[in-house]
Amino acid sequence: MHIVELVKANAPITGEQIAELLGLSRPTLRSDLALLVMLGLVDAKPKVGYTPGSAVTPGSIAAQHLQQIKVKDVQSMAVVIREQSSVHDAVVQLFMEDVGSLVAVDDEGCMTGVISRKDLLKFTLGNTNAAAMPVSMVMTREPNVIHASPEESVIDAARKMINHQVDSLPVVVISKCSQADGRKRFDVVGRVTKTIMTKILLDLAIKG
Repeated sequence: MHIVELVKANAPITGEQIAELLGLSRPTLRSDLALLVMLGLVDAKPKVGYTPGSAVTPGSIAAQHLQQIKVKDVQSMAVVIREQSSVHDAVVQLFMEDVGSLVAVDDEGCMTGVISRKDLLKFTLGNTNAAAMPVSMVMTREPNVIHASPEESVIDAARKMINHQVDSLPVVVISKCSQADGRKRFDVVGRVTKTIMTKILLDLAIKG
C-alpha cells in the first residue's frame, strides 16, 4: 500500500524511482509491482511508468478493502483426486470439472501433491504408457506445493501466485493425522484462483 500511495503522489513514476524512494533495489520490487498491476491498484505504461490503477478510488477505499479480505472469504471448493488414480482419470476429471489443476490426496485425505494441465501435457507427450500410470508419478509433491491458509489475505495469496507463477493455490489447514517423516500434513479445505482474484476486482469496481 506504501507503493500505491507513492504512485498516487508521484505519477507517472518509474520502477527505479519507486525503488530509490523506498531504499530498495528494483529486482526486490518486481513481484510486488506485478501484483499491484494484476490487482488493478497501479497501471504500468511502457516508456511512461506507473500510474494509479482503475481499482484505486479516492482515499484508497478499494486498497483498504482488499487488505481486509481473507482467503476463506472467497475460496472455492477444491477438486481432489486420489494419488493412486491413473493419469487418464486425472485428465478426464480436469476437463469434466473445467479446472486447471487437481489436488492429490492420500487414503487419509491429506494433501500429497498437485497436478496441473501442464504437468499432464509434459508427461503424456510421446509416452504411450502414460494413461495407466498413477498421478503420484506426475504431480508436484508436498512439501514443494505452494499453498494458502484460510486466514491469509488475498493480497498475500496473489503474491504467492505471481512469485511462483501458478494460476491457483490449494487452501489448507494443518491435519490432525499423524505426521509423515516429521513434517506437517495438511487437509485441503478449498482453492483460490486468479479467476477469483479477477472477480474480487470486478466487485470492487462495481461497488465503486
